[in-house]
Amino acid sequence: MKPNHNPSIANSVSVAVAKPLLLLLSLFTTVYLLITPGPTLLTSSLSPYHSLFLSLSSNSSASSHLRHLTRLPHLSSSDADSLAASYVLSSFPFPSHSTSYSVLLSFPLHRSLSLLSPSSPPFHFSLTQVPSPSDPSSSVFSLTVPTFHAYARTASVTAPLTYAYYGRVEDFQLLLSLGINVTGTVVLARYGMIYRGDIVKNAQDAGATGVLVYSDYEDYAKGEAFPAGPYLPETGVQVGSTFRAIGDPVTPGWSCRAEEEECERVDKEEVVRQGSMPAIPSLPVSGKDGEELHKAIGGQAAPDDWQGREEAPLYRLGPGPGVINLTYIGNETLRTIQNVFAVIEGREEPDRYVLLGNHRDAWTFGAVDPNSGTAALLELSERLYKLQKKGWKPRRTIILCNWDAEEYGLIGSTEWVEENREMLTSRAVAYLNVDSAVYGPGFYVSATPQIDPLLIEASKMVRDPDNSSQTLYDSWISSGSSPPIGRLGGGGSDFAAFVQHIGVPSIDMSFGEGYPVYHSIYDDYLWMEKFGDPMFHRHVAAASIWGLVALRLADDEILPFDYISYASELKSSAKVIQEEAAGCPISFSSLYKSIEDLKRAAVKIGKEKQALERKFLGLSLRKDQSKLRELNDRLMMAERAFTDRDGLSGREWYKHLIYGPSQNNDYGSKSYPGIDDAIDAAKKSNTTEAWRFVQHEIYRAARAVKQASLVLNGGLT
Repeated sequence: MKPNHNPSIANSVSVAVAKPLLLLLSLFTTVYLLITPGPTLLTSSLSPYHSLFLSLSSNSSASSHLRHLTRLPHLSSSDADSLAASYVLSSFPFPSHSTSYSVLLSFPLHRSLSLLSPSSPPFHFSLTQVPSPSDPSSSVFSLTVPTFHAYARTASVTAPLTYAYYGRVEDFQLLLSLGINVTGTVVLARYGMIYRGDIVKNAQDAGATGVLVYSDYEDYAKGEAFPAGPYLPETGVQVGSTFRAIGDPVTPGWSCRAEEEECERVDKEEVVRQGSMPAIPSLPVSGKDGEELHKAIGGQAAPDDWQGREEAPLYRLGPGPGVINLTYIGNETLRTIQNVFAVIEGREEPDRYVLLGNHRDAWTFGAVDPNSGTAALLELSERLYKLQKKGWKPRRTIILCNWDAEEYGLIGSTEWVEENREMLTSRAVAYLNVDSAVYGPGFYVSATPQIDPLLIEASKMVRDPDNSSQTLYDSWISSGSSPPIGRLGGGGSDFAAFVQHIGVPSIDMSFGEGYPVYHSIYDDYLWMEKFGDPMFHRHVAAASIWGLVALRLADDEILPFDYISYASELKSSAKVIQEEAAGCPISFSSLYKSIEDLKRAAVKIGKEKQALERKFLGLSLRKDQSKLRELNDRLMMAERAFTDRDGLSGREWYKHLIYGPSQNNDYGSKSYPGIDDAIDAAKKSNTTEAWRFVQHEIYRAARAVKQASLVLNGGLT
């Protein structure tokens, strides 16, 4: 396939003259900086190697990697997953290694679901996804694990059905207000809106004895089903984990290497008692089975917005009269998982790390989730190797990370971060995550705010894969006045341990936001080839923006972090949460004061950066390396200051006081999560003590922001 070239001077130059041109452009860069008055772009942003990187893309390479990675279903710790790990290890063109951990994973031993009726024989659901004979992956479908919820409770229940929409807290509150008591029933809920583990927990808290989560046609089958179209077939099931924490369930906060003979582990039942694992059984079911179950539910009609497609039966709330027999037997067992790494050692600062990460394990074939990201990572690594052959070597060390067991609860990345916590805390510059690189069209990115300006600059250098006449930036802002950069409070991917546990500046990016065959057997190479990215241009663009940001962070003499934008973000977020507590007996003045301190510190360090740029003028012989190092350390370490060793109340693993997951939706992102949790609790109890605790959380956040100011200022008080 023809590569998607980015227009630049280096693109039209043959390999034979590339190196001389690099030297010429380097000289031009120095002269330009000498004659340009005032502050300029960070000097290394003009590196000709970065333009050359963009020109070395390969659609066929990304396609080839994806085809190989998706030949077999490769659930974490399976033989096929080990083969995929070996493929990644051998595909990295740099020194590489693997690290293994012993963790608790979950597998299904037995599942059954029957609909009982006094007037007719029991109806037994097959709980089987049906592959298309025209899909090449169908030949190995028998190797997939049966549909299940990881860590679901082993139990057998017989109870009437109740419908609870998406199973959110507000959905159960509405049922209660309508006089619907779900206690002792099996809850039927649609997948979507919130994390499936939170659906199960909300149902459990409401008194349900079991949960069935189905993929409603209205959400996932709005057109032709795969393989004729991109939508989920009627038997498609979206499997997944129900673990409501991060990392290995039985080693919370520490790791156990696979080769360790003895390791401390907590009892699984203690994890259940703490609420991280469900205490009731659950199963995922198809849209077809979901409609059949709806037919068995009577009682009052569900609200209009709770209804399904036009052809669907009228959705009612129950309970009953249909009775369900649900049996699930699971096997939670210690298994070995394997992370794979490649290291490109830095020339000037080898002890400063820019980390790029993607996970490898998949519930089934994983063409979108996650191996579109793995293919992009391998294509990116090939480009970096070509740069190295032409003389490039990064200023700082680049580490390419390929995680295992992400699907179970971000386990591989979290175990590694927990094991290397102190080293990463002192040395990690940034973590750049790509989980599923390609869902479809449109560029989406979330980041900690100091990286926003770098993302905007990089997006102006990469062509939109769906409209080559403009850049990603042009397309990005076409629907609004500013780039829609999200934040990293949710726990949906491997950035969580880096941001929320140890405070490393981070990014998460993708093309597209979601896709109908998520976590089903239909997420395979054919789906990607026909619907996700037929020409693999989006894979190439993902590798381009990912690699360009990494190069800037690894090569720029002064780290391209801007904390002025961070201060602005904190102020706007504080106003939002203050409105949630309007009229309540608390004060946000300490938080606003600390934000103003942060803004002043950000302006001050920004001026220091500009002064150094003028002084250096691109001439390495005149540079004060100790001053440069000290300035960069302040820029790097400020994010750490937003963490608190005590963590969020009741969720101590989450240390970041600015960004964290919603208490009732692990996928949801919250600013000031500790304050938000406390306000929610205080509104329910409305006691003096509860509002005093809200004030305490405000003070905690204010102190964290103040610490970040002190780090940026770089002096003792």
